[in-house]
Amino acid sequence: MFPLMLLAVQVTVPNTGTSWNWAGTPIIIGSCLLVLLIAGWSVWYPHVGPKMPLPFPALFNNPSVATFLAAMSFGHIIGIAAVLGLTNLGIL
Repeated sequence: MFPLMLLAVQVTVPNTGTSWNWAGTPIIIGSCLLVLLIAGWSVWYPHVGPKMPLPFPALFNNPSVATFLAAMSFGHIIGIAAVLGLTNLGIL
């Protein structure tokens, strides 16, 4: 049997989260590309392991899959921080 107390609690919980929109997408994409450009030249061993088939290998320094994944992860962290900061400032 489903406890009816859960229904009463769920109705009273306010929606404090913001809805998702496309406003932060270009910022996250830009930060990921910027970090990918920087990571290809700043990682100590960017060519260890299988290579990532990117369209401009000379521009990105032909990174490995591990370098690519690390750059994308860090780019998302930087991008999400930028989007949250700009949202709190009221710009987005």
